[in-house]
Amino acid sequence: MKYFVRYGEIGTKSPKIRRKFENNLMKNIQSQLDCEFNNNQGRLTLITDEEDGKVNDVLKRTFGIVSYSPILETNTNKNDISSLIEEITGKIIEEGRFNPQKDSFAVRCRRVGNHDFTSQQMAAYCGGVVIDVCDAKVNLSQPDFTFYVEVRDDKTYIYHEKIKGPGGLPVGSQGKVICLISSGIDSPVAAYQMLKRGCQVILLHCDNHPYSDGSVEKVLKNADNLRRYSVGNPIKVYSIKFGKYLEKVLNEAPPRMTCVLCKSGMYRCAGLLAKREHANAIVDGSSIGQVASQTLTNLEATRYHCRMPIFSPLIAMDKIEIEEIAKRINTYETSIIPDGGCKAVPKYPETHADLELVKEIVEKINQKEFLETLAESITRIDS
Repeated sequence: MKYFVRYGEIGTKSPKIRRKFENNLMKNIQSQLDCEFNNNQGRLTLITDEEDGKVNDVLKRTFGIVSYSPILETNTNKNDISSLIEEITGKIIEEGRFNPQKDSFAVRCRRVGNHDFTSQQMAAYCGGVVIDVCDAKVNLSQPDFTFYVEVRDDKTYIYHEKIKGPGGLPVGSQGKVICLISSGIDSPVAAYQMLKRGCQVILLHCDNHPYSDGSVEKVLKNADNLRRYSVGNPIKVYSIKFGKYLEKVLNEAPPRMTCVLCKSGMYRCAGLLAKREHANAIVDGSSIGQVASQTLTNLEATRYHCRMPIFSPLIAMDKIEIEEIAKRINTYETSIIPDGGCKAVPKYPETHADLELVKEIVEKINQKEFLETLAESITRIDS
């Protein structure tokens, strides 16, 4: 079977970068499908003997694909084209996908190369074949069903579906990021959004035991969910025993500052892992005003001591929008499994941290040196 695979913003790149991204996209698909590609003037044609169901499953979750179409190929002569149109029309009527008694149709034709007919003439010819088969009505402005005919030199391709892909950029085309992942709803969605922008994701879970339990299992389950969208690129999952740092914060810092210092420490640990993994940025699931550590002043205070770029792809989303994505990518049900929450959260957490005070406390508790030592114990938990 053959498929046209279409990309979007990849086509806006310079020829050199476009080829690089095309190769990245093809490599990712080939990591899960036994297939070959024909790349003709930006038109990717996938050729495979794999079952349609498997092909659809892979292409629908491969970032970089805007849409794709199963295609049938024939020679560019009217007899062969007519025979294939008749075959396709009969099949879709038999399958109940096109009802000529109720549905109108149109034929859209594109043409590349030198031929003794125009695109409009070929569309009209193919439309006449459909009418001869089933006497359906033509509607060129708002058809119920569309036949697509693409003539390329001596070969013609016919299809009737444009199946939507996930869009974005091919995973692995934009470097590595360290994604802080918790047992909650937001952080897996943030990781998913970075996959969509072509980043290779490495997950870091800050294990707050004994102040919270049951989070590691949820993180590993959601890592598996995210792997479905990281086609062609592995996702590593790391963990750090962060409860030791929380204990230090609770013993040595004002109680109201616990959440601010906790998040500040997480960013620092992520930065240390980023150096080890040669990653370029840190990612989290922050959304302005959602919790105490995510007010504007607290976002400034928690990020001040981390020199690496920190991205928050959910920063302007509300909870409903985030939950909708989580449900779509199958992380929601895992994220809402009760785990008792974090017992270190103070009754009255600081919501407008003073940066100068935070700097003083960070120095007082010797945060940098403590976390550098603690980060030596960061370990893989997915293998």
